[in-house]
Amino acid sequence: MMDTSETSTSAPATAASSAKAVELSPFNYIVTAHPPSVVTHVVTGNFTAPHERNLIIAKSTRIEIHTIAADGIHGLLDAGMYGRIAIMQLFRPPNAQQDLLFICTERYAFTVLAYDAQTGELVTKANGDLQDKSGNPADLGPIGVIDPDCRLIGLRLYNGMFKVIPIDPHGQFKDAFNIRLEELQVFDIKFLRGYDRPTILVLYQDTKETRHVKTYQVLLKEKEFAEGPWAQNNVEGGASLLIPVLMPLGGVLIVGEQTITYHSGSAFRSVAMRPAIIKCYSVIDTNRFLLADSEGNLLSVLLTHDRQDKVTAIKIDRLGVTSILSCLTYLDNGVVFGGSQFGDSQLLRLATERDETGSFVRVLESFSNLGPICDMAVVDLERQGQCQVVTCSGAFKDGSLRVVRNGVGIEEQATIELPGIKGIWSLKPTEAALYRSILVVSFIGETRLLGMSSGEELEEMQIPGLDQNSQTLHCANVSGDQFLQVTATEVRLVNCSTQALVASWSPASVPDRYAPGTRITMASSNDFQVLVACGGGHLVCLSVEASGNLVPIGHARMDHEIACVDITPIGGQPLSQVCAVGLWTDITVRVLSVPTLEQVLVQPLEGQIIPRSILMATFEGQPRLLCALGDGSMHTYSFDVLSQQLTDHKRVSLGTQPILLSAFVSRGQTHVFACSDRPTVIYSSNRKLLYSNVNLREVTHVCPFTSESFADCLAVVSSTSLTIGTIDEIQKLHVRAIPLGEMPRRIAYHEPTRTYGVATVTLAEPLPVGSNSGNVAARAQNVRPMAFDDGPRSPSDVLEDTSFVRLFDGQTFEIRDSFQLPSTETIMSFISCSFANDSSDSTVYLVVGTAFVIPSEDEPKRGRILVFDVAGGALHLVTAKDVKGCVYSLNAFNGKLLAGINSKVNLFKWNLTGDGIRELVSECSHHGHILTLYLKSRGDFIIVGDLMRSISLLMYKSGTSSIEEIAQDTCPNWVTAVDMLDDDVFIGGESSFNIFTCRRNLEASTDEERKRLEVVGEFHVGEFINQFRAGSLVMKLPDEQEQPIQPSTLFGTGNGVIGVIARLTRSQYEFLQLVQAAMAKVIKGVGGLNHSAWRSFCNERRLTEAKGFIDGDLIECFLDLPRDKMQVVVTGLVRDGQPVSVDDLLKYVEELARIH
Repeated sequence: MMDTSETSTSAPATAASSAKAVELSPFNYIVTAHPPSVVTHVVTGNFTAPHERNLIIAKSTRIEIHTIAADGIHGLLDAGMYGRIAIMQLFRPPNAQQDLLFICTERYAFTVLAYDAQTGELVTKANGDLQDKSGNPADLGPIGVIDPDCRLIGLRLYNGMFKVIPIDPHGQFKDAFNIRLEELQVFDIKFLRGYDRPTILVLYQDTKETRHVKTYQVLLKEKEFAEGPWAQNNVEGGASLLIPVLMPLGGVLIVGEQTITYHSGSAFRSVAMRPAIIKCYSVIDTNRFLLADSEGNLLSVLLTHDRQDKVTAIKIDRLGVTSILSCLTYLDNGVVFGGSQFGDSQLLRLATERDETGSFVRVLESFSNLGPICDMAVVDLERQGQCQVVTCSGAFKDGSLRVVRNGVGIEEQATIELPGIKGIWSLKPTEAALYRSILVVSFIGETRLLGMSSGEELEEMQIPGLDQNSQTLHCANVSGDQFLQVTATEVRLVNCSTQALVASWSPASVPDRYAPGTRITMASSNDFQVLVACGGGHLVCLSVEASGNLVPIGHARMDHEIACVDITPIGGQPLSQVCAVGLWTDITVRVLSVPTLEQVLVQPLEGQIIPRSILMATFEGQPRLLCALGDGSMHTYSFDVLSQQLTDHKRVSLGTQPILLSAFVSRGQTHVFACSDRPTVIYSSNRKLLYSNVNLREVTHVCPFTSESFADCLAVVSSTSLTIGTIDEIQKLHVRAIPLGEMPRRIAYHEPTRTYGVATVTLAEPLPVGSNSGNVAARAQNVRPMAFDDGPRSPSDVLEDTSFVRLFDGQTFEIRDSFQLPSTETIMSFISCSFANDSSDSTVYLVVGTAFVIPSEDEPKRGRILVFDVAGGALHLVTAKDVKGCVYSLNAFNGKLLAGINSKVNLFKWNLTGDGIRELVSECSHHGHILTLYLKSRGDFIIVGDLMRSISLLMYKSGTSSIEEIAQDTCPNWVTAVDMLDDDVFIGGESSFNIFTCRRNLEASTDEERKRLEVVGEFHVGEFINQFRAGSLVMKLPDEQEQPIQPSTLFGTGNGVIGVIARLTRSQYEFLQLVQAAMAKVIKGVGGLNHSAWRSFCNERRLTEAKGFIDGDLIECFLDLPRDKMQVVVTGLVRDGQPVSVDDLLKYVEELARIH
């Protein structure tokens, strides 16, 4: 039996693979492929400069700093934290010109950060540990508040305690202390304005489950509370949020589920609202507020007041529907940022008039969020070793499928078989034309022109002024509505309108300078200038006159033959002030002034490899010089226009063959296409160069190509063909969203039909039970919208959760078919598998495990296993097996089916009756677990991930048809996901955001020791891992046999992280441990947080140092270090008895980074 959604984990290991596993076990390299995308906190203020407004976003373990401009938000800095952010607030110390950022982590480490505008880095102003030796962590999570007058920071981290960090008048932090807080179940704390002493308001619930609010004054000298100015007993039972009101009104809004109440001690106003759970808020000004509820409704609250600033009424309006927001902040001019944990975060504009749907909300921009990832399928569609990941993402109405694949995709629109192409360029027919619709294709000895016909088809064409009987070296549009063509013998200028030759230049026209037979070897141009290299090291600069002339304006003779040239303008100038040249023999890059061609600087290139392509490009306003070599590596530099110096040198390896660099513009941004055996797109984000591989095997040349039919396309050349294709949005991982309007929980890939089975939960009117609702339109009508009205809901309006099995097309992701379950039945597990003893050995079924959830039952007592056949694009229920409990997990097992049902592991076999009925029959079971949440198998071995008893290893004995436990991890880990890395090493996710590996103790001397799984790896990921899947995001190429490591496992988390795990040999692990230790000394954690402490395995029961894992995120930071710090890292490093150089380690880490 083969589980096609988890092929590699269910197939028996061969002897060769086992041997390799023994060599590799038990060490692992763990790295992030997709960073967290769930937004947990947002704040706005003047953080980077006194007059610059910033949006700061926290995504669990990362902070992003953006500047707010009239045209949107612009990323400035993205930094990882050695901690999960629990509290984040901006504040401004007395007499300060800009804000500071206070962060407290879930482990109660705090830091205060400032921004250094000169270095562009975060600076730690203060930090410390807020943990107490005793105390119970706050039941409802930590709460942090900052006094509006910046006299103290208050934190409720433990039940019954309020921790105070005093701030003196000079902005210095004093020693923290605790004040006893009588109220235990605290929902919210806020500082009130308008009082001489710091005054907090506490919203709490007493032992009778009644909620109240109470004020306290904080006495800093006495280190205690004083009775506050007012209190209010018996507020609404659903109240959970306090919103302090700015002066001169003062007071607070107490937000419940049915009312909003204003209270200031002397004034009291309340208004009823439609029942809703308010998740977050933002203050616009003194009397206007924004609220977001749990259904995605955005509300406005307006306080009306009289001339004495006394609140007279509260008005609530529904503005529109957004993602379900977890945090909200008002930016400026009616623009709001909403961060979401369940869907895409959004930049919103509040309009003054309603649209056709009645909404005031306009979505300006959406920010993709993969989290929470409940499940995922890893599928190698092209059978090339590169998988695409389809995740079950989001929740409630924001649920979606996300298709994730590595690098940039080029979707083929048209292909022509044309071998032997030596160059390609695109032209506009005229200067005023909108499209670059003419392709100039160069061959040895000839040039062909391809243009778009009236029928929007590519066909050959003629332009009389262009020399089509010679190989073209360069071709472009230039100023004056003219074409420029460079061949080996001349430079030609052709009028676009008349298509006639108007001017030319050749070395032969200057016989006193150029030897007879001197040929042009290469050229580069911009709108007004042409740079031509000729044999003998000659370099000439020509000016393109609008009147139709080519005027030589500069000449130089280089010391050696010229290998590559570029004259692209930088810094937004139409004319280039400098040009770049790469030379043979001395292997250097020269920057020359234009038009004199006098040398500005010489940059030697390390090694003996000749430069093959050079390009000057501007990324995010930063001029860069890129120089690609003949061995597939590339040097990058930043170019300072004022000092005319090259800085920030880095060397990257993009392939193994010579690289050709070609700039193009996509979606208004400049990118560079590196043509080679591993084609790559180079782009910039947050002023950092990034590299995305392209989903093509080989590219030799590329150029932009656009027409009415082919908007924003590239013409891509390989050794045998020319392809026109559209290019994806440029990013490291490409994510495609398929909104569902319901929550996807489980997914399985059905390989024979190339479809995905997805288990979803929706709020819908019940259809007849067991009916098939394949019609998408009917389903859309059936799902009731999240309506908002002014009246309360009646009991009949309460929507029930309904589970569906959906069948999606693997390419279009349209729904092919649906199967609805009864309202009390929930899908818990879902796999794709085939059975032994079936009427057809090739039939692959979709198998669903369910539970009937009855509120009165502590644990489900009944469930079903549903087996579906997929035929004709439809789901056909083959059999339904009733079981006594919840089917938490399913796994294919040697032609049979394993099921984790409550506390048991059950094995079912496939049975065919005499009348052709197919059914599942119980063969055997294994008891002794608490809850069998996860099952994985390999050969006859089975691992069980238990709710509280970590991992158990079972073995099926076919002779006795029984399952026996042969080993168990004795550490009481609460497991969230498990997988088998090989026959002997198993991996698990743990509920306190850790990961661990266990190994069979085969060498133990006693039976008791052999029955105990040895914990060989422990590591704090900082993420709640929901699923492990075997597979890789990158394509394994034939020449990558020497790649240091191969990725083996992917994992998905609640914060939207996709991580990669790769196996290491002992020698690799020991070397990378040294590199990791050296990196930890060079790279200091943001806010002074410690790397070793962050990665230590930590839960409620124990804290131990990390072992068995290498932190790939830290290792790969080496690629971003300046050269001097790289040298510090490698100092003293030895590998295989040899000292390690910067270039050695750079190449090694680049290969490691290639696994994702």
